[in-house]
Amino acid sequence: MTVKVPLKETALNAERIARIARELQGSCSEFDADRFVRDVMADLPRLELKDRIARTSAALHAHLPVTGVEALEILLRSLPPTPEAAGVTNDFGLHIYSPHSDYVARYFRTAEHLDQALDALARLTCYFSAELAARDFLTDFPDETMKIVHAWARDEDHRVRRLASEATRPRLPWVPRVRLPADAALPILDQLYADASPYVRTSVANHLHDLSIEQPQLVLSTLQRWQNSARATDKDFTSLARQALRSRLKEGWPAAYAFLGYAHGAPIELTPVALKHTELRDGGTLSFSADLTTTTTAPVHVMYVISSTTKTGKPREKAYFLLRGTAQPGRELRLSKDHVLRSTATVKLVPGEYSIALQINGRRFPPGGFPRPGGMTNCPCP
Repeated sequence: MTVKVPLKETALNAERIARIARELQGSCSEFDADRFVRDVMADLPRLELKDRIARTSAALHAHLPVTGVEALEILLRSLPPTPEAAGVTNDFGLHIYSPHSDYVARYFRTAEHLDQALDALARLTCYFSAELAARDFLTDFPDETMKIVHAWARDEDHRVRRLASEATRPRLPWVPRVRLPADAALPILDQLYADASPYVRTSVANHLHDLSIEQPQLVLSTLQRWQNSARATDKDFTSLARQALRSRLKEGWPAAYAFLGYAHGAPIELTPVALKHTELRDGGTLSFSADLTTTTTAPVHVMYVISSTTKTGKPREKAYFLLRGTAQPGRELRLSKDHVLRSTATVKLVPGEYSIALQINGRRFPPGGFPRPGGMTNCPCP
């Protein structure tokens, strides 16, 4: 059995702290690498990842023999000459460099050092994505930082261009929101939505998805404007639009389906959902099927929705993508799936009543129910 190693243990550990120390000593002979390592490692083992980053950042501040711009220059000189030379093999980067951007945000977030700090983040993001640090500057210096962010969107490096979109996302996970107007970053997204890099386009899609939670019409009008411009390929644009509208598609919003070419009122009929088993334990497989028919050729976007209640009795729904295709008149389209029901770290399977329904082009068809399994401690739920 494979034991999963927590991210904190691989992201920042004794080996990586020692490497940070060696790289800094290589750029500043006065830096006491051994003392830095002892200081950080006295606390690191008991800390979670976010606190490990902050602890390492604080030690950088404490042990660099100079302050101000000189300290920042030492930090940047300590970086390997390229991300590839540092061992970076993906667009996101290596966590070993997460304390570096945290250090910039904590100790150089001042009017005096603003330009140098933001230039440093643009360089650091190529070693480890720096959007979290950039958001601190957007909070304290929104107007000045946004001017720089616009420049990032035109940078030659796709990782810097992605930083422009990611740093300004309305609902970036795990961090406080930045209080910017809803449309503040749209000129940046206008620059980036047809970017050659899928890494950048994915960030744009996620940014629009964040906006769609509270500003769905703004997102639709933006997508329509981009579609009319024809700057992106059909394939890239369709993929971006689907990602941007994914939550609205799960909710069955007709306007989202219509934009993607799926008629909410298409002449579709569906047989009742058939369940292979109606009593399942945690880890069991929910096997279901239904047959779709239509009187005319119809593009279809199919999801299935499992409904249940939480431990406290609140309703809960989870929608899953099933297929996209084209239904033809006179031909049954079989819709089926074997879905494994299991508890996760955030959602536990609890006893209760459950149902599954198919949702086609946003239209919810009648559900099939699960009877309460007597005596079972774990029952199917999303």
